[in-house]
Amino acid sequence: MKIIPQLRRKVSLVQFAALALVALPLGAADFPQWRGPQRTGVSAETGLLQAWPKDGPKLLWQVKDIGTGYSTPSVVGDRIYLAGNEGLENEFALALSAKDGRRVWSTKLGKVGNPKQEPNYPAARSTPTVDRKFLYALGSDGDLVCLDTAKGTEVWRKNLRTDFGGRHGEWAYAESPLVDGDALICTPGGTNATLVALNKKTGDVIWKCALPEGDDASYSSVNPAEVSGVKQYVQFLSKGLVGVEAKTGRLLWRFEKTAKGSPAVILMPLVSDGMIYSGAYRATCALVKPAKKDGAFTVEEIYSAKNLPVGLGGVVKVGDFFYGSSSVSALCVEFKTGTIKWEERSLGPCSWLAADQRLYVHAESGDVALLEPSPDAYRERGRFTPANRPSERGQSKAWAYPVVANGRLYIRELNSLWCYDIAAAK
Repeated sequence: MKIIPQLRRKVSLVQFAALALVALPLGAADFPQWRGPQRTGVSAETGLLQAWPKDGPKLLWQVKDIGTGYSTPSVVGDRIYLAGNEGLENEFALALSAKDGRRVWSTKLGKVGNPKQEPNYPAARSTPTVDRKFLYALGSDGDLVCLDTAKGTEVWRKNLRTDFGGRHGEWAYAESPLVDGDALICTPGGTNATLVALNKKTGDVIWKCALPEGDDASYSSVNPAEVSGVKQYVQFLSKGLVGVEAKTGRLLWRFEKTAKGSPAVILMPLVSDGMIYSGAYRATCALVKPAKKDGAFTVEEIYSAKNLPVGLGGVVKVGDFFYGSSSVSALCVEFKTGTIKWEERSLGPCSWLAADQRLYVHAESGDVALLEPSPDAYRERGRFTPANRPSERGQSKAWAYPVVANGRLYIRELNSLWCYDIAAAK
């Protein structure tokens, strides 16, 4: 089905303010952005199935015309928001009805990939961020667009390359924007505005963080944190971890060890108890603790190793342990020591989400599994393969993360989205 972009109608600031005024707070079960409400990979859902039937949970619907992409859904109320593309000239954001997957609107973001139009794995990558009545989407060619969620009408737009001198790696832009209060935070890369904070209502610049010698935008996303009493934005750039002061954009610290030698810095940093875990392909994984002393930050390395989770599928922390994937297997790791508690190869590399005392896992092979989180052993409570998977996958794998919201599990693979009922019987 051909996607027809809407006409770009600008919304005035008066309209913007009026819409924001009547907006209601997000519900506890909503999943409004990349990795969930707090960017932790944890859904607020409860009352879910603790084990699945042999053939998996009940399929409510499947749609096959959302465009190619690895973008995961953001779910707010009765709407699902995600990104896709058709060919190299049309990357778009779209809204679906959560009831049946029916398309509500679609709006073009820009073209796909990079200036040479020769991207590898050409597909929409970024997950849109929903903030009350507005949605913020980043196209893989750097088109950052604010839309109203009701009709997909454009409010403002920037381009990370042309407006900020941005610079990205081989696989173009993949970051999912962060909204924090009145600011939108993202990573153009380059020397002029390696990270930038924009007024979410207008797109005007609040601050720019120009790192010494610059750095390329990686495929990670910003994680907000408070470290040593200072609110900051932690980002994993192509040359390593950085902490940037949230108020001013001032560089506070950097740690380069976990990116050295890696062609693909992807993992969003895991922040917990003032410590930060990061790791990248062909590089070292490490847990570090930035600390402020005499007005300046230093970074202490707690541990480092090469066999810990680094993969496309992120990590999620449950209690004192975190779960993630190496290039070949699923892992459970003690957060503060780096000790591997178990390793499971039957899943292979996969993406992770936690909800209601369970782990939801989407393997690159396409399988979906339900695990009981435990450091003692790998405990599987169900596994299935979605029906009617895309037939023309090429080299692409099932890289989209699972999402749980409002008693439903959403699984995306390329141009298909499945919705499953995982609510426990009352």
